[in-house]
Amino acid sequence: MNKKTTSQVLLRTLAAPLMMAIPLFIPAGRLDYWQGWVYVGLNMLIVLATWLTLRNKPQLVEERLKPGAGMKTWDKWYFALSTPLYFVMLIVAGLDAGRFGWTGALPRSIYVLSFAMYLLGQGIFLWAKWVNSFFATVVRIQTDRGQTVCQEGPYRLVRHPGYVGGILFGLSAPLMLGSWWALIPAAIAALMLVVRTYLEDETLQDELAGYAEYTRLVRYRLLPGVW
Repeated sequence: MNKKTTSQVLLRTLAAPLMMAIPLFIPAGRLDYWQGWVYVGLNMLIVLATWLTLRNKPQLVEERLKPGAGMKTWDKWYFALSTPLYFVMLIVAGLDAGRFGWTGALPRSIYVLSFAMYLLGQGIFLWAKWVNSFFATVVRIQTDRGQTVCQEGPYRLVRHPGYVGGILFGLSAPLMLGSWWALIPAAIAALMLVVRTYLEDETLQDELAGYAEYTRLVRYRLLPGVW
């Protein structure tokens, strides 16, 4: 991995905690919001684990940092609408669990379950990135990189395992942060991701060689036996 890419990864790694902490702790109005610290700390460890896992895949890292040309127009709209929802979720969680206590005290079992669900989702997400050298941040056909169909690891079970992981950790984050109300923007974002899954799957079937045949081997997009 070249120095420029390494510098970009380092910068984003350092910026990530601030991007999470600011919309959490300013609305919370206090620094002893322990759920916020757990969330930020856990994600710092996940960023580190991702770096250690993908450090020997420079082309994948570069593609994720700076995608090539060909991003679908509908995917631009997806990011424009879904990205703010993440910050809304953090702000609502900070206001709720950190400041006003709308949700009230959650039982320990909810925290344990949401923590486990978050780790599971992040694990699936990282596994998908590890086996799929074309796991980009945007929907585009990577003709410039010779994109092929990935059929390894979790792609043997569902066609979009990265989105399975994203839905799991996206829906568990509000509960880790102690807020039922923050589930509202998280659920909207999850529904949008399901729509994105459908649109991406149709794009791949139409434009990526071998993908239509792959859909006959792996029938389900997100949930085996359902869809």
